[in-house]
Amino acid sequence: MDRETRLIRTGASSALPARTVNPPIQRGSTVLMANAADLYDDSLVSYGITGLATPAALQTALAELEGATNVTLYPSGLAAITGALLAVLKAGDEILVVDSAYKPTRRFCDQVLGRFGVITRYYDPALSPQALMALTTPKTRLIVLEAPGSLTFEMQDIPALAAAANARGVLTLIDNTWAAGFYFKPLDHGVTLSIQALTKYVGGHSDCFMGSVATKDPAVGQQLVDAVWDIGWSVSSDDAYTMLRGLRTMATRLPRHQENGLTVARWLQQRPEVARVLHPALPEDPGHALWKRDFTGACGLFGVVLKPARETAVHAFIDALRLFGLGFSWGGYESLAIHCDPQLKSRSIPVQLEGPLLRLHIGLESPADLIADLERGFAALNAAA
Repeated sequence: MDRETRLIRTGASSALPARTVNPPIQRGSTVLMANAADLYDDSLVSYGITGLATPAALQTALAELEGATNVTLYPSGLAAITGALLAVLKAGDEILVVDSAYKPTRRFCDQVLGRFGVITRYYDPALSPQALMALTTPKTRLIVLEAPGSLTFEMQDIPALAAAANARGVLTLIDNTWAAGFYFKPLDHGVTLSIQALTKYVGGHSDCFMGSVATKDPAVGQQLVDAVWDIGWSVSSDDAYTMLRGLRTMATRLPRHQENGLTVARWLQQRPEVARVLHPALPEDPGHALWKRDFTGACGLFGVVLKPARETAVHAFIDALRLFGLGFSWGGYESLAIHCDPQLKSRSIPVQLEGPLLRLHIGLESPADLIADLERGFAALNAAA
């Protein structure tokens, strides 16, 4: 062989020289088949969009976490939500979406699904299963759930809602990122589709994007797989490796997030500037009974309703923080804070709060240090009042 050919072919052996703890990272678009017949055998991995070693290992691990028979991967949490919707919906269908849903989910439903003939209606998260079923029509294909709800942390009776929907032949989908598939198992409670933004607690280090959709329903699982191929979603093997590495330590990290979060939340309940803390693991929370019945733990994300204050004072509070970063994501090792009032304007049902709303993510830092940082924020808020 010529020098050019040798440079291309040498070192391309598929044999692994050593066995490592985690699977190897396979970077590849082309998958080499053994023979001509295999090129068109759909049971084999024939292209690098899906099925390479690291994404496959992550799918297997997530299936174990979620109690699923099928897990599909997407390049972000939002892509997992939109991917699941596109996989199971068609023109003429109708979906019911909880009004506390993740804001980008609303944007996709209103701006994209609407253009393709899918009707979206929003419902109050406080509705009982009977009241929610009364909203369904023969065109209702899917109900979107979230517990706890984004920003305002309402709990829904997921098992009862899923049972009622299943009795009507209506699919259910839940954003299960808050519980990370670890503290709550939606598929075991009758939900059809469990969505996670793996970007959050599975990754755990705020350095990678990915989402997953898990199901036990074989027909729905095939729809998800078909849509991945038809639309061309893919995740890189490097990102899948990062997610798999994060997943290995999640069961150790989450209890620390829970402990730190509850320590800070209980301290905030005693502050004179705070009207209430929105955290379902607190006994005073309206959703506590549902959380205690269905969940085995809590993460570090919750809301804080301040007593009435001017916007400039709320901004002063946020700007005075030094340990809390100001960012929209969460689930990493670091603590974060945002003010939420601008996002609440998109809700269909007005949210009744005593004052401005903050959302805190409590990371793995010392709670005493975080409390000292929040005290700095309250001092700035009071000075600007």
